[in-house]
Amino acid sequence: MTNNPSRVPELSLKAYTQGSAAECSAFQKALYEGLRHYGFIILKDHDVPTDLLQQAYDLSAEFFARPEQEKMAFFREDGQRGYTPIGREHAKNSDHPDLKEFWHIGREFTDGSALAKLYPPNKWPEQPSGFRTIFLQLFDALEAAGLTLLAALAPSLGVDKTYFTNMASTGNSILRLLHYPPIPDTADPNCLRAGAHEDINLITILVAANGSGLELLDRDGKWLPVETDPKNLIVDAGDMLARICNDTVPATTHRVVNPSGPNVSRYSMPFFMHPRADAVLACLDRCKGSGAKYPDIIADDLLKQRLKEIGLAGS
Repeated sequence: MTNNPSRVPELSLKAYTQGSAAECSAFQKALYEGLRHYGFIILKDHDVPTDLLQQAYDLSAEFFARPEQEKMAFFREDGQRGYTPIGREHAKNSDHPDLKEFWHIGREFTDGSALAKLYPPNKWPEQPSGFRTIFLQLFDALEAAGLTLLAALAPSLGVDKTYFTNMASTGNSILRLLHYPPIPDTADPNCLRAGAHEDINLITILVAANGSGLELLDRDGKWLPVETDPKNLIVDAGDMLARICNDTVPATTHRVVNPSGPNVSRYSMPFFMHPRADAVLACLDRCKGSGAKYPDIIADDLLKQRLKEIGLAGS
């Protein structure tokens, strides 16, 4: 690994789950070094079915094509579940709203579950048909991949492989369905599809989008396009992980720029892996160095703080 990447590193998950001890160890090191120096890694040979990804994209496009009034019936003020319209969210410390609309799906739980006290229930439209079934399947598949990655990352940070998985296995994770519509002629030229930002959570697993535009800010301060085969997943570290490891693995700034070619819709599906709402985000011993940069904080308190900073009510 170098500190001046021109291309995001690509890793095979099967090297960790099915490989030899040496291959498993090499994957763990590459994952840590990739997130530390590049901010992102590309994950191939995972277990998320390609046909499931295609069905999810088809349903997402079908939903976002529905009338605005119909979509707004599922609007929630804090954006944690259901629909959020264009112009609602903006990057932290920015006055320019993002040119995107999105739908949030959280963890599904049964009536009477203890999780009902921690997380809001999902909202489900009747149309398009199959929406609930397909996206719950996708949520579960992406969460499984994320838990595997967190287990692989833990030893490099000096903790048992269950440290992060115990924190995230009943976490407040979110699957976001994103639609970036064609840019209207009347759009503010200062607005991007997604302004430069860092993710809030532990790690993000992004289903490769069906259009270009994603860029990361590399360690030299240059914007680097992030593109890969649609079958692959893109992974980056968020603020919560950075906080826990004292920025040993920093949250990397990224954005989605407006199209320079055909002005068409772009669809994307990031899975934001969060810890439990009541988890304490505390600096790991191996990462303290001369001292922790951040005070301990409850995960839900940090989430609410950040939701306010990006234009969503977090109270």
